[in-house]
Amino acid sequence: MPLNPTPLARPFTLSDFDFELPPALIAQHPTAERSGSRLLDGSSPTVVDRIFHELPGLLQAGDLLVFNDTKVIKARIFGEKASGGKLELLIERVLPGHQVVAHMKVSKKPLIGGKMHMAGGAANGGFDAVLLGRWPDAQGQLFHLQLSDEPHALMEQHGVVPLPPYIERPAGAVPHTDTEEDARRYQTVFARAPGAVAAPTAALHFDAALLAALEARGVQRASVTLHVGAGTFQPVKTENLADHTMHREWYEVPDATQRAINECKARGGQVVAVGTTTVRTLESWAQSGQASGDTQIFITPGFAFQVVDKLITNFHLPKSTLMMLVSALAGYEHIMGLYRHAIANEYRFFSYGDAMLLSRSVAEVMQQ
Repeated sequence: MPLNPTPLARPFTLSDFDFELPPALIAQHPTAERSGSRLLDGSSPTVVDRIFHELPGLLQAGDLLVFNDTKVIKARIFGEKASGGKLELLIERVLPGHQVVAHMKVSKKPLIGGKMHMAGGAANGGFDAVLLGRWPDAQGQLFHLQLSDEPHALMEQHGVVPLPPYIERPAGAVPHTDTEEDARRYQTVFARAPGAVAAPTAALHFDAALLAALEARGVQRASVTLHVGAGTFQPVKTENLADHTMHREWYEVPDATQRAINECKARGGQVVAVGTTTVRTLESWAQSGQASGDTQIFITPGFAFQVVDKLITNFHLPKSTLMMLVSALAGYEHIMGLYRHAIANEYRFFSYGDAMLLSRSVAEVMQQ
C-alpha cells in the first residue's frame, strides 16, 4: 500500500528521528531459521510484506551483494581488581604486543599501573591485565591495557559474546551474556575476520540455502570488513546533528571487492549493501580514497552516495545514527512511513529482528 508521506519542511534535528516503539517488538531471540524472518520490501514507494527467503526474486542477475565479513569476538570478560572489587571489560580493539583498548565497568577505576585479575587471574587459569592509561580520541570512555597473553586466544577461552543492551536473558544469568544459541546465531555464516563487538545484524538472515539461491539467480557476492564497535549503541545526545561526534571504527575494502564494484557499475548492475556497516565502509572508501583505515563517517539526509544503490537492513533504535543513515538513503518520509507500517504490523526490531529492503531510487522518485 502507498505510504503517502508528508515532506519535512525544515532542517533535521535529533527529535525528527524519534518514534514510539512497544517494548514487546524488541526481538529477544532469533527466528527458528535465519532466512525465515520477515522482510519489509520498501524498495519502491509501495510497501510489500515478504519473507526474507524471497530476496533472490527482488534482485537481478548482475547485481552485487556486499557483505561485512567481520567476526564477533567474545569481548566481554569478568574479573576483579587487586583489591577485590568486581569489574568487567569489553575489549574494543586489539593492538600489537598483547595490548588492547577496552571499555571498563567498575565502581572505582584502578590506578595507572594497577593490575586486574580477569577470569580468576593468571595464577588461577585466567589472565592479568595492567592499566596503561586512558585511550586518546575516545572522549575518555576507553582504556589502554596490557594483557598477560595473546588477546584473541584469551577472549576465546574466557570471554562471552557481548549481546546488545536491549537483549535480556533469564533471571539469574549474568546480564547481557550469551547462551549457546547466542554464540551460534549472533554471528553470520560467513564471518571471517575477528574484531567486532556487535554483529552486522542484517547479514544474520543469510544461510547456505539462500546464498545458493542468490548465486543461481546470477547475483554476485563480495565482502568488506568493518569491525563494529560498542559505539554503535551509543545514543546521539545533541539536538543539532552537526554537534554529534561519531565513534571510530576500522574498515577495509579489498582489491577484489573494488574490482567487483567497478565491474558491477560498468554492466549496469546495482550494488546492494548488506547492513549499514557495509554502507559506511563503502562510502568511507569512496569519500576518502583510502581502502583501509579508521572511519568516523556520519551519514545524514543530504549525503551524496557514491557506491550503494540498495540496502538490506534491520530496524534501528529511535534517535540513532543508523536511523539517520537509512533516511539519507531512502528518504526521511519514506523511512518514517516504513517504521509506522512495521510497528502496526508487529515486525520484530533490532539485532534479532526482521529486515527491510531499501533503494536510493525511492528517495529520488519521491523528490520529483
